[in-house]
Amino acid sequence: MARCLELAREAAAADEVPVGALVVIDGEVVGRGRNRVEQRRSPLAHAEIEALQQALAVVGEKRLPTAELYCTLEPCFLCAGAILHARVRRVVFGARDPKFGAVRSLATILEDERLNHRAEVVEGVAAAASAELLRTFFRARRGS
Repeated sequence: MARCLELAREAAAADEVPVGALVVIDGEVVGRGRNRVEQRRSPLAHAEIEALQQALAVVGEKRLPTAELYCTLEPCFLCAGAILHARVRRVVFGARDPKFGAVRSLATILEDERLNHRAEVVEGVAAAASAELLRTFFRARRGS
């Protein structure tokens, strides 16, 4: 999670919402991502999506059934859907997202028994550091 926090800090330095993500398979990082929504002018340029795309390219497949995705912030609906479609095995995240979180806060999509794939979820890893990065970022943007 320390590397995810570094990626989140890189995002903040680029005036992006500070979120970082990694995809790991068998202990090896195969995908890295940080938010680039402003840079790419796209609501799809989330850290998790970037990390998943990179991992899929490295693996050369359309699925990542043995992968673990680490992220500083609870994945949103967009990212949770991509995680499910990629068949990621496990998701580990830091801070909850009460406004967009689709894994614990607003929904539990990754564990929904109606779906044909579910992912194990671990929350709260480096949550305080992740939340503080977000608070600091948004406080600075509001000028308070």
